[in-house]
Amino acid sequence: MIDCGEGTQRQILKSGIGFKRLNHILLTHGHLDHILGLAGLISTFMRWEAIEEINIYGSRHTMERVDDLINGVVLRGAQTPMAINLLDIKPGVIFETEDFTVRAFPVEHRGSSSLGFRFDEFPRRPFLPEKAEALGVAPGPWRKDLVAGKTITLPDGRVIAPEQVLGEEKAGTSLVVVGDVGKPDRLLQYVRGADALVIEATYLKEETGMAQEFGHTTAGAVAALAKEAGVGQLILTHVSRRYSDEEILAEACAVFPNTSLARDFDAFIIRRE
Repeated sequence: MIDCGEGTQRQILKSGIGFKRLNHILLTHGHLDHILGLAGLISTFMRWEAIEEINIYGSRHTMERVDDLINGVVLRGAQTPMAINLLDIKPGVIFETEDFTVRAFPVEHRGSSSLGFRFDEFPRRPFLPEKAEALGVAPGPWRKDLVAGKTITLPDGRVIAPEQVLGEEKAGTSLVVVGDVGKPDRLLQYVRGADALVIEATYLKEETGMAQEFGHTTAGAVAALAKEAGVGQLILTHVSRRYSDEEILAEACAVFPNTSLARDFDAFIIRRE
């Protein structure tokens, strides 16, 4: 999960996603509208004991505020049934899974030591079932081993190498998520070529001065970033209710047509193509 605003645990319950696999929370910065929900979330975990540990990532500035919130307000010396790890991170690779890496990068927003996050899936070679069938490799563990790059031996003694059933290597999918940002043009190197960019669009261009004063940006500015960076899809968040959805989308789409405005419980599938 990225950021944890007020009422997050209630929205998780409404969504039906559940808590059991929620063990990594990445925080863009420490402003209350991005961390306040941690109080309710930790309280929920303490009651339900639904998880063994939870890792919360953010800059030192962010972690100091989170420490005050969790240990000073919520726990106040109480013991928790799960480990809560507050991880002070810096720009660079945060962690890797079998499928992708997560990198943090600096974001300018009112001196808050903000971070953005980029998820890059590793390149992969697609499995070609028609070739496997032609070679007599039945569905099951054999195919799984071949996808994992292992050579197999069939009952008839034939040896099948991964190269016989895998296609050409393809680049993985990439996703960039940015919270609040004052100068989106400075993010170009970090978002370039992403298949999807999730980013704030608090203001419209008619109030650019106000956006700059409060360290935010406009729908038109982030659309210009998406266009220059060659991203595949732009998803807008953190919008002001002073504007209608249509106004926000109109400004962004005029610059970058493949723009969506995220709403609670929306689901997006990000594909390389």
